[in-house]
Parts: sequence; structure tokens; C-alpha cells
Amino acid sequence: MIDLLSLVGLAVDAAIVVLILIVQLIIYPSFLFYDRDNLVSWHNNYTGKIAVIVGPLMVVQLLLAVYNVFTGGSYTIGTIYLVFVLSTWVTTALIFVPLHKKVTQNTHTDGDLRSLVSKNWIRVVLWVIILSITLLKLNLLQ
Repeated sequence: MIDLLSLVGLAVDAAIVVLILIVQLIIYPSFLFYDRDNLVSWHNNYTGKIAVIVGPLMVVQLLLAVYNVFTGGSYTIGTIYLVFVLSTWVTTALIFVPLHKKVTQNTHTDGDLRSLVSKNWIRVVLWVIILSITLLKLNLLQ
């Protein structure tokens, strides 16, 4: 039987994977089809709205990861999960926030836009691994 916190964690992990795949396969590639002024306008609209969705999901994921390290049954799995969650935060802060800032400030290049797509695979892989760890932990993936 899956407890409520595990079910919330599973839902959050799955939601983030769906969201990052939409970003990876649809949203980021579409940036290359906008003219510069329209992109900046759309991007400023998009980032504010997506942050309202992504931010709480990432915070809940991080809080559950920390909680599970200290209270979960398997310290090792909990720690590995936490490392992957922290990796998504680090890559977001060090790679994606600066790239999005360039677009917001209208100082981006086409290379920056292509970097959003190519480098975002890092976060796709990290979040798929995170979801896989959760599924394995809950014995839902074998």
C-alpha cells in the first residue's frame, strides 16, 4: 500500500516529467520560430506563467526528498534521489536561469536558443531518473 506522501511524491515527479517533456519537445524549439521582439514579449509572458507551475512542483519535490532522507526506510536510495533533485536545481540555476535572462533582456543569440533545447536534455534525463527511482522505490517499476 502506498502512503499519502509517497503518492504525492509520485504525482509530483510524474508531473515534472510531463512538463519538462512539453518544454523540451514543444516550447523551447518554438522559440526559434519567433522574430526577436515577439519572442521577448512571449518569453516574458511564458516564464512568469510557467514559474507558477514549475516552482511549487520543484519545491515540493525538494522538501519531500529532504524529508525522505531523514525519515524514509532507505537512507541510500533517499540520498541518491536527493542528489538528483539537487542536480536539477543546480542545472536550472547555473545553465537555464542565465539563458532565460538573456532572452528576457533581449541579448540572446540563436545559439542561446539552441542551447536551451540541447542543454535541456540534461534536465529531461535527471527528471526521468528521479521518476524512475520513485517507481523503483514504490515497486511500481520492475
